[in-house]
Amino acid sequence: MMASERKFVTENIRRVLLKEYLMSKVGRAGFGGVDVQRTPMGTRVTLITERPGLVIGRRGEAIKSLTKAIEEDFKFNNPQIEVQEVENPNLNAQIMAEKLANALERGWHFRRAGHSTVRRIMESGARGCQVVISGKLTGQRHRTEKFKDGHIKYCGQAKLDFMEHGFATAKLKPGVIGVTVQIMDPRARLPDEIDILPLPADLATPAAPSPTTIAADKAEEQKAAEAVEALKKTAEGEAKPKRIRKKKEPLPDGAAPPAAPGAADDKKPRKRKKKEGEVPAKPATEAIQPAPTQAITPQEEPKPLAEVPKQEEKKPEPAEEKKEG
Repeated sequence: MMASERKFVTENIRRVLLKEYLMSKVGRAGFGGVDVQRTPMGTRVTLITERPGLVIGRRGEAIKSLTKAIEEDFKFNNPQIEVQEVENPNLNAQIMAEKLANALERGWHFRRAGHSTVRRIMESGARGCQVVISGKLTGQRHRTEKFKDGHIKYCGQAKLDFMEHGFATAKLKPGVIGVTVQIMDPRARLPDEIDILPLPADLATPAAPSPTTIAADKAEEQKAAEAVEALKKTAEGEAKPKRIRKKKEPLPDGAAPPAAPGAADDKKPRKRKKKEGEVPAKPATEAIQPAPTQAITPQEEPKPLAEVPKQEEKKPEPAEEKKEG
């Protein structure tokens, strides 16, 4: 298991070294990427450049020297180099990163170069792009500046499928400045983008109903009407018979109309529910009740004063008589 993993690691390291070598050799032609595929006949190396004529050279001398170096230095079996021209260089992330690095080396201000690169990419039809410039931009301290526009994906399968990545370096007096460019393919179709197709002609226009369906619909309507009528009749039979009001006979002159039978009951006061803590009030009927009547008995008239017998007044005896006795 470990032997197979070491084999994959060494193979990928060899491909990365090959890419760096081609970038250094084909820098003036506009290196746009490389694709290495193993075939039964050998190894096919597809080189994407902006100007393929500089890669091929006069009478194919440059491409022959590249093929010899790839076979001897990187130990690829029977390499066959195929050069392809880029359709739109402004949509190739690696080419735009190389151009931005060359602009910084020529003395452009990093902010002006970043904005101009983003504008060129978006004008070419890209859905989104991001340019990152990092290094000693304005002083001795490291800085990172980002310039972005449009729609950008940072993670997920959409980033792996639609975001193209390019990296280059610019060597200046303060130090090395790294340039990273990410471009979203204009033909990218994100998962949340859907198309609603119109209905076909045979489904869009409803078909004319056949006579059998018309007859069936009429039969259903008639059954529904009969069911409604049956329900109405049953409801009328269950309803209570109405009272027949008697005609009022004319009253004789000067006679008062008789009181209604339920009028006296309506005047009775309704009982109210007692609340908690409430003292019950005395009914008003107790105050209205008359006091109990008592029998009146005739009293004897007082006798006149002249008839009352006078009592004889006792005369006091003299004090001398008491002593003698």
